[in-house]
Amino acid sequence: MRLAGALKRKPRDIAEDIISRLKFPPEVVSAVEIAGPGFINFRLGGDTLGDVVKTIISEGDRYGSSQIGAGKTVNVEFVSANPTGPLHVGHGRGAALGDAIAELLGFTGHDVTREFYVNDAGVQIDRLAQSLWARIQNEVGRNAIIPDGGYNGDYLIELAQKVLAEEGASFADLPEDDALLRCRDIAVADQRAEQDSDLAGMGVNFDVVFSETSLYQDDSVEKCLAELRDRGLVYEKDGALWLKTEEFGDEKDRVIRKSDGSYTYFMPDISYHETKARRGFQRAIDVWGADHHGYIPRMSAAMQGLGHGKDFFDVAIVQLVKVLKDGSEVKFSKRAGDFVTLRDLYEQTGVDAARYFFLMRKGDSHFVFDIDLATRQSEENPVYYVQYAHTRLCSIFRKADVDVGSVTVDGVDLKLLTESAEEAELIKHLGEFPLRVEKAAAALEPHRIINYLDELARMVNGWYHRHRVLDAPEELKKARFALARATQLVLKNALTLIGVTAPERM
Repeated sequence: MRLAGALKRKPRDIAEDIISRLKFPPEVVSAVEIAGPGFINFRLGGDTLGDVVKTIISEGDRYGSSQIGAGKTVNVEFVSANPTGPLHVGHGRGAALGDAIAELLGFTGHDVTREFYVNDAGVQIDRLAQSLWARIQNEVGRNAIIPDGGYNGDYLIELAQKVLAEEGASFADLPEDDALLRCRDIAVADQRAEQDSDLAGMGVNFDVVFSETSLYQDDSVEKCLAELRDRGLVYEKDGALWLKTEEFGDEKDRVIRKSDGSYTYFMPDISYHETKARRGFQRAIDVWGADHHGYIPRMSAAMQGLGHGKDFFDVAIVQLVKVLKDGSEVKFSKRAGDFVTLRDLYEQTGVDAARYFFLMRKGDSHFVFDIDLATRQSEENPVYYVQYAHTRLCSIFRKADVDVGSVTVDGVDLKLLTESAEEAELIKHLGEFPLRVEKAAAALEPHRIINYLDELARMVNGWYHRHRVLDAPEELKKARFALARATQLVLKNALTLIGVTAPERM
């Protein structure tokens, strides 16, 4: 219909012209028909839908995967929390998002490395050491105050007690300069271990942990600055050193070294991202909090200035999370001091619910995590609803005393499934899964898999109630066994992509 005005022809005549130019094998398309002005209907030929079921059962846990990213190396950096305290629920959302992005990219053929960047240099680490030292002094009965901008959570009281138990009370009498160096190392190591434990408890693990301190130890920062100089991208102004980021799309140039000779946080960040290219990655994807949104143009500009294409550096933004329980916002954990910890959350809801809920919305949208809903065992709970659809399919085979892994399509008349419009639609939806995975991976949007799962679960639960399997005629029963197996596989594969289990019983 849109072409009618431009071509000055009737829509139906244009449709006939298009049809005359289309050539399909009859086993793929049996008929092409005009349906009113503006529509052309295609009727699938042969056993196209049956082939979908065959393919799924044949490919098993690889169904939906592809090799579109083959040969492409990708670094996915996420969480990267300062080692200054427990992880909060915002970190949890970033962890779920980054891990799912990495899984999607791996499932589509990319060579993926999951990386955690440790900000173990700078003022915040100095304040952590000072805060621990103050707690140690408090524990031996001395009056010491947490410094401004320091850390007040009970976790440092626990750590102070541990230090004194292991090192002895004499630790509190060390010269302050020596003590602060010791406290710095102890506190960072302790918090990193706790972060790793919390993330592992959520099913998130990293291939590489990269230390900011190492950038100074191997002169990476100085070498990167030298390269920026060689490229004519730096200049001095007001005693500071500036980087010409405006030339590459940033709103203004940025200071990389202050007039006192110290680096801004931007310079080591540039150096760090440059190491990703030096380590052979063709693409660097970061998961950042929403407060870093304005930082994206300057880092992108720096990477382009160093000779990397616009597609080298990409960022997925994750917004903060508000936690509700009993209809009221949960504001803090006593141990953390001023926020809800990630471990507190997933120990209440379970890891599956936490990961599913974190991924239900696009990362850059605000999200309210309702603990009551996440722990409810009913169809109102979205993750319960999807997992229950999977267990229902598994129950079919259990009741029939059939090993689900033994189900095949050999000698099965799958055309029987297309006699029901509802079953045909279910098969079509299963056939969409590989494309939905590719699109989710390309967009770095795991919530698209959640959307697909929600749609599929609704179809499965409707099919389960309205179509008999165990007491259907023998040939139809075999066909429905095959459909149940194919559907169960797709549900499991999709849940696995987002780090959620597919239970056989609930």
